[in-house]
Amino acid sequence: MDKMINSMIKRIFDFLFSFIGLLLVGGLLFVLWVMASIDTHSNGLFIQERIGQGGRVFKIYKLKTIHPKTAQISPIGRFFRKSKIDELPQLWNVLIGNMSLVGPRPDVASYYDKLEGENKKILELKPGITSEASIKYQNEESLMAQQDCPLAYNDTVIFPDKIRMNLEYYYQHSLVGDIKIILKTIFSYNE
Repeated sequence: MDKMINSMIKRIFDFLFSFIGLLLVGGLLFVLWVMASIDTHSNGLFIQERIGQGGRVFKIYKLKTIHPKTAQISPIGRFFRKSKIDELPQLWNVLIGNMSLVGPRPDVASYYDKLEGENKKILELKPGITSEASIKYQNEESLMAQQDCPLAYNDTVIFPDKIRMNLEYYYQHSLVGDIKIILKTIFSYNE
């Protein structure tokens, strides 16, 4: 019963926060979309399938940061990624209920859908815009770029650590904890 009540409180919080957030930044999001469209010479919205709650596939929304013809991060895209502005469209994902403000970051197929044993508990949670793991690995791209074999480093170091942190969140999450993670996210990206 407590789990159901906590889930309802989390959903109400997510809905209200994302609704108010979209009202406040809707105009800015439009301007950012136009900037991303001009910068990448394409639709400035990036849509990709990710693994969500229960292992279900959903479409995540972000501002496009990579030029589709060159496959390079665009100049404005670099700023969007560093500041995490490219994540703002995910407020829509939160509003419609396939994401939460706080939870494990959604991954592409062949990662979360391959979890086994206790690690599968992570899939009981809605994926989030932020988490302790995403704060810790906010510079993941530059960390990976320093490795001789980035994919192996991700698979043997980063991903297992994210799983460990997300399992901790699974067992300990609360509304107060979520608010702390949101504040920590805001302040960590403004340093």
